[in-house]
Amino acid sequence: MPPTRPTRKKKLGSYPHTMVVFSITLALLVIGLFGLLLIHAHKLSNLVKENIEMQVYLERDLPPTELLRLQQDFSRKPYIALRDQKPQVRFLSKEEGAKQFIDQTGEDFKTFLGDNPLRDAYILKIKSEYSDSLQMGRIERELKAEPGVHEVQYVQSLISSINQNVRKLSLVLLGFAVVLTIVVTVLINNTIKLALFSQRFLIRSMQLVGATSFFIQRPFLRRATWQGLVSGVLAALLLLALLQYAYLQVADLRILRDDRLIGVLLLVMVGLGCGIGFLSSYRAVRKYLGMSLDDLY
Repeated sequence: MPPTRPTRKKKLGSYPHTMVVFSITLALLVIGLFGLLLIHAHKLSNLVKENIEMQVYLERDLPPTELLRLQQDFSRKPYIALRDQKPQVRFLSKEEGAKQFIDQTGEDFKTFLGDNPLRDAYILKIKSEYSDSLQMGRIERELKAEPGVHEVQYVQSLISSINQNVRKLSLVLLGFAVVLTIVVTVLINNTIKLALFSQRFLIRSMQLVGATSFFIQRPFLRRATWQGLVSGVLAALLLLALLQYAYLQVADLRILRDDRLIGVLLLVMVGLGCGIGFLSSYRAVRKYLGMSLDDLY
């Protein structure tokens, strides 16, 4: 008579975890990909805003010392954009301005005017947080009050259009983010509930022998939290791998990279995995603890 294989004893909280980890990892990866889209869209909007230029036209025949003073004053302004820790303040002489005008239009106005009517100017790039219409108006008035400044110009309609479009895009992306988070939360919750379904009779058996609710819940909560942690780490690693691949394929994407926000996103993914796993397991076990025997069937 062939030996019988020993039956495997079912242990409290020991439901199969591969399917759960796989499902949670995919769900968190989807959230991570959408989070990357939000981060890069935010960075892109900031770059667009910081490329808005304000032209400061100067009085005629200012001495070099006055030009240097103005450049230093502009560079110290808190609203001037920085790139590689250098203030984005560029001097444009009237000769260079005339050359650019001739190159763009093909018309040499010096031939019939006999003189260069343009003025020396400083081209300023403004930080993105100062790019709304009210702030730009305040900056314009402040710069006009500077000694040696003749006129300040910027494209007001462009700023209003950019801010309106960025605001609409932000609302749309935020709405998608909320819907996606709810869908992913429901998906993870249902995955864990389905995994715990096979343990419902074991939970009832433990109740019948006098085990407390905390004693029954503890192994499920510990296992679900661990699964959420593993899933979050796996999703974060996959997201980083996909991000590096995207940067290799499209090198210009590196301009939109924000390491601080990406780090926050990875931590949020791990935290979501642990938090949703814990709460979903807690709700599922509480549900089975309160069900009658007929409902368990």
